[in-house]
Amino acid sequence: MGGIDKGLIVVAGQPMVQHVLQRLAPQVCSLLINANRNQDTYGALGAQVVADRMPEFPGPLAGMASGLAAAETDWVVTVPCDSPLLPDDLAQRLVTALHRDGADLAVASGEGRLQPVFSLLPVRLLADLEAYLEQGERKIDRWFRRHRMAVADFNDVPEVFINVNTPDERDALEQRLLSPRQEPGR
Repeated sequence: MGGIDKGLIVVAGQPMVQHVLQRLAPQVCSLLINANRNQDTYGALGAQVVADRMPEFPGPLAGMASGLAAAETDWVVTVPCDSPLLPDDLAQRLVTALHRDGADLAVASGEGRLQPVFSLLPVRLLADLEAYLEQGERKIDRWFRRHRMAVADFNDVPEVFINVNTPDERDALEQRLLSPRQEPGR
């Protein structure tokens, strides 16, 4: 997207991250935004903003670690800022999978693969995650597999994983958000 902060790209009249926050807020007790730039703009949206604690912003796991470190809860649900079609039961599905499998963490699956930035992580794994990052590791799925991992199936709602990487994708998402919602089977 030409270096533009994707969370702040306006879609259907508001920044993408605002769509994400509106869908996630009823599912959790508090919200955090991991951002390394435009922190004042993100902060104006009403959520606490935390920057990566590691230098050079080494990827999504660093953001997850920063979120775990800032959390005032025992668990953190993670989602990307450019996937604003979250289902109303995202957090519940992750929790259900976690309990079903007696796991340490839960991750979403859809479209035939893991969707690792959609996850439920315990704060108690922060030290392990930081040690993993300090070793130069960056692969999310590899870190997840070091722990008992539950997989929550989202194949029934593949639109959850639509994200925006081009202006055409932004336009298609906006069209989808502005279209009247259809009931299943209509």
